[in-house]
Amino acid sequence: MEKAVLLCSSNRCHKLNLSPTVVLRTKPHLIYAIPPTHFTTSDKKAAAAAAFPLFRSIVLPSSSPFHIKKRFSNRLMVSGMASDIEETAANSDVKSGTMVFEPILEDGVIRFDCSADARNSAFPSLSFVDSKKRDTPIMDSSYNNVPSFTPNFESVLGQQVVQLKLPDGTSFYGTGEVSGQLERTGKRIFTWNTDAWGYGPETTSLYQSHPWVLAVLPTGEALGVLADTTNRCEVDLRNESIIKFVAPSSYPVITFGPFDSPTAVLVSLSRAIGTVSMPPKWSLGYHQCRWSYMSDARVLEVARTFRQKDIPCDVIWMDIDYMDGFRCFTFDKEHFSDPVSLAKDLHDTGFKAIWMLDPGIKREEGYFVYDSGTKNDVWIQTAEGKPFVGDVWPGPCVFPDFTQSKTRLWWSSLVKEFVSNGVDGIWNDMNEPAVFKTVTKTMPESNIHKGDTELGGCQKHSHYHNVYGMLMARSTYEGMKLANENKRPFVLTRAGFLGSQRYAATWTGDNLSTWEHLHMSLSMALQLGLSGQPLSGPDIGGFAGNATPRLFGRWMGIGAMFPFCRGHSEAGTTDHEPWSFGKECEEVCRLALKRRYRLLLHIYTLFYIAHTKGIPVSTPTFFADPKDPKLRKIETSFLLGTLLISASTRRDLGLGQVQHVLPKGIWLEFDFDDSHPDLPALYLQGGSIIPLSLPHQHVGEANPTDDLTLLVALDEQGKSTGVLFEDEGDGYEFKSGGYLLTTYVAERVSSVVTVRISHSEGFVKRPNRRLHVQLLLGKCAKLDAWGTDGEVLEIEMPSENEVSSLLSASEIKYTTRLEIARCIPDVEEGPGTKGGELSRSPVELQNGVWALKIVPWIGGRIISMSHIPSGTQWLHSRIEVDGYEEYSGVEYRSAGCSEEYNVIERNLEQAGEVESLKMEGDVGGGLVLEREISFPKDKTQVFRIDSAILARNVGAGSGGFSRLVCLRVHPSFSLLHPTETYVSFTSLNGLKKEVWPESGEQYFEGDLRPNGEWMLVDRCLGLALVNFFDIKEVFKCLIHWGTGTVNLELWSENRPVSAQSPLSISHEYEVRQVAK
Repeated sequence: MEKAVLLCSSNRCHKLNLSPTVVLRTKPHLIYAIPPTHFTTSDKKAAAAAAFPLFRSIVLPSSSPFHIKKRFSNRLMVSGMASDIEETAANSDVKSGTMVFEPILEDGVIRFDCSADARNSAFPSLSFVDSKKRDTPIMDSSYNNVPSFTPNFESVLGQQVVQLKLPDGTSFYGTGEVSGQLERTGKRIFTWNTDAWGYGPETTSLYQSHPWVLAVLPTGEALGVLADTTNRCEVDLRNESIIKFVAPSSYPVITFGPFDSPTAVLVSLSRAIGTVSMPPKWSLGYHQCRWSYMSDARVLEVARTFRQKDIPCDVIWMDIDYMDGFRCFTFDKEHFSDPVSLAKDLHDTGFKAIWMLDPGIKREEGYFVYDSGTKNDVWIQTAEGKPFVGDVWPGPCVFPDFTQSKTRLWWSSLVKEFVSNGVDGIWNDMNEPAVFKTVTKTMPESNIHKGDTELGGCQKHSHYHNVYGMLMARSTYEGMKLANENKRPFVLTRAGFLGSQRYAATWTGDNLSTWEHLHMSLSMALQLGLSGQPLSGPDIGGFAGNATPRLFGRWMGIGAMFPFCRGHSEAGTTDHEPWSFGKECEEVCRLALKRRYRLLLHIYTLFYIAHTKGIPVSTPTFFADPKDPKLRKIETSFLLGTLLISASTRRDLGLGQVQHVLPKGIWLEFDFDDSHPDLPALYLQGGSIIPLSLPHQHVGEANPTDDLTLLVALDEQGKSTGVLFEDEGDGYEFKSGGYLLTTYVAERVSSVVTVRISHSEGFVKRPNRRLHVQLLLGKCAKLDAWGTDGEVLEIEMPSENEVSSLLSASEIKYTTRLEIARCIPDVEEGPGTKGGELSRSPVELQNGVWALKIVPWIGGRIISMSHIPSGTQWLHSRIEVDGYEEYSGVEYRSAGCSEEYNVIERNLEQAGEVESLKMEGDVGGGLVLEREISFPKDKTQVFRIDSAILARNVGAGSGGFSRLVCLRVHPSFSLLHPTETYVSFTSLNGLKKEVWPESGEQYFEGDLRPNGEWMLVDRCLGLALVNFFDIKEVFKCLIHWGTGTVNLELWSENRPVSAQSPLSISHEYEVRQVAK
């Protein structure tokens, strides 16, 4: 083996002999040694040099194949090989290569850039608490500043493509607010905040953006990777063990780790982007919301019912209808005429009130918010320099430019005054920002923000789009602090970015009342926690559609354990309060929420730890043992600290019918004498102690002198430990010592378990209260002992025979409780007069390439069309409207789109048949609309739809001919990237056409029709959805661009039909790759 010899001076460094590939580290210098296969000693070529902070410069021979890029006078960037990096002599035209790096922030955190020039030109970080820390290298020679994994980059047409290869067997998580599976390998998302009502498992852009991946290596170690850009960013994890980012140039990539555990990575991330703002304790109770409670009388009625029915609740929410004509900062003069009195009435019964504020401000002279905003010049501008106007709920609206400090101060002042009406918290909705009547669902990317210099200066909307919601939440948060500096603000935001947790909680947006969305809600809340946002949860019961009793009760059982716990439902659905689904469901909801309130001391303590240390509140089950690959894809259980919640998200399986997968070690099951088939199972990890409180009706009922219960689970050594954080539950006294943080320990020696305090912090005096210790034995059995908090408590353990008897008796009690429990009935529809059809389960068809969901009972429509190999969902709609529809006339939504279809044939592939579904619906006048959906065996990449209008019972008086009918195929395809999507085809007369969204609605008839195929092209994805059809059957084609959708319609001729002359259209869909 050849030796490496390095001669260094202030201006020269030459390699005389070359070694095999190694990294040599000689404090305070770092040296990259290159394999001798690249060079020979006779060539006297220079080798790479990296991170020489003590040298002012390094000059290499002109023949060197390396380029050393000088960053500052005392700091150098890592060099790269000429074969890997193509650049000009001025180092300004980097095309591809290995990224250069510098250590930042703390040990194990590395910043990578494409070049020194790219580093200098990067925009300020809006994810970091302090952007300067991202831009300032650290020089501590004791740190291990050699990256374990180094990304490569390629710059193509203004896009920076970054790839990082990790060891085979690596599992991916994070990526923020994303739907679908927990483990993200095989998935691709795009960070572009989008109003994504009714999203599905394959939706690629939701309401928030987190260009962040948590990678868990096969060893159990973990690495975090952040693409620190506010622009639209593709996060591609489709290739195993490879992370790929694509976004406009240039942006840095930050790695955190590898560290020993995923928790250590998230703690390190929190020191960069900040921890969650400490929430007021009341905000961790249950929240009840609806779009909308239409009057103050209805609000008080809901509040009274909670108390009358002994169901815990802390907060009632006011959606947008409390406003006067949807004008923010106003109140409806008839239905919410005295908000101060309403707030007082709610406060008197232990409720807080949270009110919505949207960013869209009605453009109306005389409206004080519009007038003051215009006077202060706070509106986002068009490219022509005029205030941008877009339609939202009030009609034409202008939008505050929160990138300016003067705008944030203006908004904060409005919030300060608004809070004086008795407002306890504020809900920022529609802040992606959402805009109606536009294909993109948002404002033009060419709009102008006059941003503060420290945020990035004056930029187009495309640069600030993803942080608009976070900056609005920040302004709202600051306004609430102005209103009362002694109270912690509570803000909920729909849109957000990495770092939003500093200002606001969040929820998972407009989900659906389906079992699929119940299942997804676990992974979605967990992914947000793995991306720095611990205070999150779904709309319990689902926002859109009507939950069934079992779905709602099961969801409440799980949702009561989420960090943020709120029930919410859409206008036009049945009531979704806990008592709205019958007695059985009401009892399950009562039990679930009482569980939460018993655990509030534990949950509040976890939030204190999250706030002070950055440790997540809830985590996937595999966090208990990151080395165990069997745990990495578990989606039906999660951890709250050392408490494991294991649930059933299947409609047909209750608690006793599912297998609970537990990590290695001791996990002791327990309950509160409340086990129920529709509630999750609870387990406490051996070695843990968690605090419990009484099941109060609201947080304000609790008293420091209430009995304190400690739940104790000993480990293999007979020991356990746990902490309890206590303070006023609001305000900031805890920052200056106004708290009590107690560490409890338990230890078994011989037959005695001793429970005592090992350590305490804070100057708050320990309350004079009884201590109740429950020592878990397993199978829900426990020993009870009583003492005084602060004093040593000794528990005499029973004999082995006595323990065996306790376990046996507890198991019988537990089994009996499950057997006699009144299970929530499994019915297709909830109570009430409408909406049962929204709750039924779709028929699923799939063949390994396509996955379809069909609802025969409402128009036989296809509501989901997912292409499995590409991970794209081309069609996703609500059950009762849009999706793939067919009509029997030229009129929009004519007969056929909403009638109930009967399934007349269903073939399964495993039965040796082509996977298919055949349906028909009565469209009146003796006609039926028949549709067969199938996967042809000879065309494995396509799915086929054969449709026809048939005369079944046309009267003889009409000569056997029906009324005038037209078979109109009406699919509404989802636009993942509206500005990058168009329709392409060649017409029958040979003309090539590209139809873009701005062209509006267009018909094509005669020789202008496509020649048997047309395709929906997404340039961003490099994919096209191709639609093949028989031109002899199709007489007209129509393209209609909607809000985030496009219709590609096929029309038959318009004529009567008879038994001998039906109308039919057969067509197929396929996904192709196209050039980006």
